Amino acid sequence: MEKDEIHLRRLPAAAPWGPHADSEFHGVDFLAEDLNVAPEETGMRVNKKYSRPPTEEKGIHIINIRAIEDIGYDQHESTLLNSLSKNPDADCKYGLYFRDGKRKVDYILVYQYKKSSTGRTLTKRVHHNDSSVRSTKQDQPLPGKGVQLEMGECEPHVDYHEDDKRFRREEYEGNLVEAGLELERDEDTKIHGVGFVKIHAPWNVLCREAEFLKLKMPTKKMYQINQTHGLLKKINSVIQKITEPIQPKVAEHKPQTVKRLSYPFSREKQHLFDLSDRDSFFDSKTRSTIVYEILKRTTCTKAKYSMGITSLLANGVYSAAYPLHDGDYEGENVEPNDRKLLCEEWASYGVFYKYQPIDLVRKYFGEKIGLYFAWLGVYTQMLIPASIVGIIVFLYGCATVDENIPSMEMCDQRNNITMCPLCDRTCSYWKMSSACATARASHLFDNPATVFFSVFMALWAATFMEHWKRKQMRLNYRWDLTGFEEEEDHPRAEYEAKVLKKSLRKEHKHKETDKEKLTWKDRFPAYLTNFVGIIFMVGLTFAIVFGVIIYRISTAAALAISSTPSGRSSVRVTVTATAVIINLVVIIILDEVYGCIARWLTQIEVPKTDKNFEERLIFKAFLLKFVNAYTPIFYVAFFKGRFVGRPGDYVYIFHSFRMEECAPGGCLMELCIQLSIIMLGKQLIQNNLFEIGIPKMKKFIRYLKLKRRRSLDHEEHLKKKQRYEVDYNLEPFAGLTPEYMEMIIQFGFVTLFVASFPLAPLFALLNNIIEIRLDAKKFVTELRRPVAVRAKDIGIWYNILRGIGKLAVIINAFVISFTSDFIPRLVYLYMYSENGTMHGFVNHTLSSFNVSDFQAGTAPNDPMDLGYEVQICRYKDYREPPWSENKYDISKDFWAVLAARLAFVIVFQNLVMFMSDFVDWIIPDIPKDISQQIHKEKVLMVEVFMREEQGKLQMLETWKDKDKKKGENCNNHSPRLSRSRSGSLSSCHSYPLDV
Repeated sequence: MEKDEIHLRRLPAAAPWGPHADSEFHGVDFLAEDLNVAPEETGMRVNKKYSRPPTEEKGIHIINIRAIEDIGYDQHESTLLNSLSKNPDADCKYGLYFRDGKRKVDYILVYQYKKSSTGRTLTKRVHHNDSSVRSTKQDQPLPGKGVQLEMGECEPHVDYHEDDKRFRREEYEGNLVEAGLELERDEDTKIHGVGFVKIHAPWNVLCREAEFLKLKMPTKKMYQINQTHGLLKKINSVIQKITEPIQPKVAEHKPQTVKRLSYPFSREKQHLFDLSDRDSFFDSKTRSTIVYEILKRTTCTKAKYSMGITSLLANGVYSAAYPLHDGDYEGENVEPNDRKLLCEEWASYGVFYKYQPIDLVRKYFGEKIGLYFAWLGVYTQMLIPASIVGIIVFLYGCATVDENIPSMEMCDQRNNITMCPLCDRTCSYWKMSSACATARASHLFDNPATVFFSVFMALWAATFMEHWKRKQMRLNYRWDLTGFEEEEDHPRAEYEAKVLKKSLRKEHKHKETDKEKLTWKDRFPAYLTNFVGIIFMVGLTFAIVFGVIIYRISTAAALAISSTPSGRSSVRVTVTATAVIINLVVIIILDEVYGCIARWLTQIEVPKTDKNFEERLIFKAFLLKFVNAYTPIFYVAFFKGRFVGRPGDYVYIFHSFRMEECAPGGCLMELCIQLSIIMLGKQLIQNNLFEIGIPKMKKFIRYLKLKRRRSLDHEEHLKKKQRYEVDYNLEPFAGLTPEYMEMIIQFGFVTLFVASFPLAPLFALLNNIIEIRLDAKKFVTELRRPVAVRAKDIGIWYNILRGIGKLAVIINAFVISFTSDFIPRLVYLYMYSENGTMHGFVNHTLSSFNVSDFQAGTAPNDPMDLGYEVQICRYKDYREPPWSENKYDISKDFWAVLAARLAFVIVFQNLVMFMSDFVDWIIPDIPKDISQQIHKEKVLMVEVFMREEQGKLQMLETWKDKDKKKGENCNNHSPRLSRSRSGSLSSCHSYPLDV
């Protein structure tokens, strides 16, 4: 063939269409037989190629691309083709449908491919702004659609790794077609080197898979939902009118009076279901779930081991797989869709005061994500009464601070109480009245109302759990999840690969390989690594906390040496604040590190299913993050100031640093500071700033990359992006574990140490109001649409919440008993007070020390710092005075207070536990009206089937009667029939009934 010729051939319809067609046709594009063919017809021809070859004798021309390039095929000729066709992007709603504009895209597979610069130029020249050409370009077999050069002409470098990926894609996509799915490819996109495979599930496949998955679908039968009567009806109507302004304006959120009866879908019983509109019978969420199940089940076996979609993604054969969003959520000419509605009524900060449209969230994202947001909404609502009570407790402390006798005694300068030095040599004696501000601030959180608030919060936690169980049952009923049981998932690809390797090893040794599985022996190295790794991480957390303690001690000593007299009074506040900030930074960094380590430890265990993987990951991540977040708080609450020793016999670290002491008002104030800074810091920095800042930064980086590409591909920039291209640029969904984890840690802050910080529920409430809208905006606008997952509960998180609730009772009992001065005050009031008041309590809690008993080199360098010589100094402890026979020994007052503290812990713990269990028992898990409705559904379902059986029996009886009458007629005419030996006897022949 000459170089300047346009070479035309006729290709019969029976020509090979496989991935390895004759190389003679490589490097060519296929055009419609003539330009009179409508684009729609061309599109239909393209889309049918995957299911069956055309039966009619059709042909298409093959045009040599190199010849076109050489004769100067330019933009002018392309414009001529444009005039004969219309833009197919509008017909397919810019990627929401196949090119024919009729079949909906249910799922997208994305892959990377390498294309030479020459090939890309040719593609542009032929297909720029030409819809019919672009459509027919897809006539090449899956997966390759890019232009290739003919053999022997500028042969490109062979990339065997890319070829291997391509062969795997071809086999996998062929298997998907065999499973009944319909595929369509698009490589002519604005993203260089990225191809998209669009997947559509036809009606018969949807019906088949819905039956396999036992999906409950609404039937034609409708029934009335039981309504309240009398006083309750009036109360509900009043509540509805009051709450109407805070209800979202979505149809799904309106109260229902009727409900469709649901039943697991069955192809044999299709007459039960309302199939008047087949396009909307399976919504987009259900369709994507069905396709994802097929993707998980389908494998390609030509690789070293069987690979499902998860393995193909992990090995880079595909770079992404996701369902499409319903459309755009902003813009002038955006068609109404669920995504846009969610953005307006849910994912906006302007509607923070409204209820969430949970039913619409479930409809769009699935039950699992719907349950998360429903749980978060219930938790946030329950924080409102807790916040109100916490504010009242705090205000009570503010109102009674001037009436608190112990703090008044500490602030009274007339008492002239001289305290022992806080450090060796450099620190001098000091007046107790200098700690007046700390003592008054401690009363805000350490008062009798704190005990009441601790009991209240324990009961609040139990009530919250019961309320959520009831809410969960209501949602299960509304979402047709009653009776739903999670079936065992498909084995994970990593598990199957490990089992295959084990089988191959046994085959090599000529052993039996049937029903091979991983045993504890196979996993023992992983279990050992997990155990050692977790112990190491916990030890690392303790080491860091210990390092912060050393920092506090050394910094306090250094500031005491160098500070001015006015600065020395603020040493404790300065050291505490800086140490807490260091703790906060370390916690935030380790949180990210521990999350990655927990995932790695779970991966080496090779759990069998995704559910097992998720549960093990959650357990490890929660354990590590719990220890990381609460270890500094546990230290302040239960260890600081407990192992100090006494003047003249202090406990030293590294023989040089004295252990920390609590402030004169106790460690509760410091615990409050520690808890508040860590809680607020985590919420502001980790939860909100990271969730807002990092996605925005990633989005900006992607925008810069795309802008750079657009400058290189100006022609492609003129085209509007397809829906799957836009979604590809969004962040992939990483699961709900991070979302749950931050809320569970917050729940711990709210309940575990609430005795020291009554305002914790208030700050949690304010955070969650923002968090709900922040998460909603992230799911709607910044993440790819997740695959909808059916779930009837929140899984292992419920057990973790219950565990934290039980632990909170014990911890608050110890905080009140050992960290606060509540028990010492009660003991003094009822055992030692002379007039039945708290006068003299401060003096009672202080022991005396003779300064002559200081160890050598530990006495203050300036003993006259207060202006007089000190003979006796005081320190907080229950010890015998220096003039006693057993001087400095623990006094009997200490044992009396200790006994009272332990007794309080036992009584408080058992009483609150009993009350919590009583709340659990008195509140039924299933609301009465829901149990009645579930029973009613069962009865109605039985009635439907009984009516159907009766109809069948009546039809059978009718047929029998007709058959009987025919028999009688034949008997009546039997004499005639006996004479006639013709074929008329066949008219009385009875046929068997096919019942």
